[in-house]
Amino acid sequence: MSKDHKTLIRPEGLPGSASWPVVTPIMPSVVYASETPDALDAQYEGRVEGYTYAREGHPNAEVLARRIDALEGEDGGLVLGSGMAAVTAVMLGILKAGDHVVGGDQLYGRSLRLMTQDLPRMGITTTLADPCDAAAIAAAIRPETRMILVEVVSNPTLRVADMEGIARVAREKGVLLVVDNTFTTPRAYRPFDHGADIVIHSVTKLLAGHSDVTLGYAVARDAGLQKAIYDFAVTTGMTPSPFDCWLAERGLATFDLRFDRAEQNAARLADHLGTLAGVKRVLYPMRGDHPDAARARAVLGNRGCNMLSFELHGGREAANAFAAAAEGIAFAPTLGDVGTTLSHPASSSHRALTPEARAAIGISEGFFRVSVGLEDSDALADVFSRAVAAAETA
Repeated sequence: MSKDHKTLIRPEGLPGSASWPVVTPIMPSVVYASETPDALDAQYEGRVEGYTYAREGHPNAEVLARRIDALEGEDGGLVLGSGMAAVTAVMLGILKAGDHVVGGDQLYGRSLRLMTQDLPRMGITTTLADPCDAAAIAAAIRPETRMILVEVVSNPTLRVADMEGIARVAREKGVLLVVDNTFTTPRAYRPFDHGADIVIHSVTKLLAGHSDVTLGYAVARDAGLQKAIYDFAVTTGMTPSPFDCWLAERGLATFDLRFDRAEQNAARLADHLGTLAGVKRVLYPMRGDHPDAARARAVLGNRGCNMLSFELHGGREAANAFAAAAEGIAFAPTLGDVGTTLSHPASSSHRALTPEARAAIGISEGFFRVSVGLEDSDALADVFSRAVAAAETA
């Protein structure tokens, strides 16, 4: 740079170096400069690669997307501002008024709201059906059905979908199969290996793993569908934060280790809860008493994931006593942290449902979901034993 430019606020370029950073730099720039209008045209027309405006893509998002692409076995994925941004971009980027969607009847609460309240306002009709029964999904298909949305393991009741049967229905009917793989992650299940057309993640959860980012991810096997998702996300400003992308990339470096340790803890905690008199039932996919135990083995192999749910004897009073006595366990509507967190669906994720609607899917006032973390498993067992005892005396 010449001395004539020493007073410029934005001098061109970065210091030269024969070496390079080991860690991906955080690149928060909103805008990227081009040499000429012709050079900018070349970028927009795809003749050269480059960045223009962060809403259309930035380096930290692309680095993170490529890391998740590798886990899911696909290319061209998109990182968005949240998990629900990913769900919304897939739905509204692809669907149009007059289309019909079939969704699992135990989707995440906000996904259920999108299905039952928001999509119908836009002329997109929806039907909810039991994902554990492929015949129920097939029966819900109409001539105008364009898409099926399911979670491999449901939130929060941990039912295991009949993924083989649903994939067969989608293939036979010519309907897109969209899989929310947040709970299972590609460590336990890779949807594209089993017939999925689109995969969604809330990166906020297990992939990032530290409760300090809010991000989503969506990838379609078909390039045209991926372009539609991208265009909608860019138009509506679902831009992810470069800093959050950087944090999530850092989290991915330990993802396998975190997942395996948390999964081991979850299996041990589930078995321990099953021995406590104050616990009415325990839901963990690898337990023999799980309602979908055989299917869980077929779908997940030996991967039980880090999530478990259980139900206390008693109602809200017992739930309050349990949460208050669970010392050191964060009572918070989240999952996937390095520490164990406790969630009460009736007062958080599924509070918008009527008590009758919650009861229909097995959620009572004494029902809790646990995202098991990396603590010592014996210490976790002690905390939960004391909390269950407190609930019994409530």
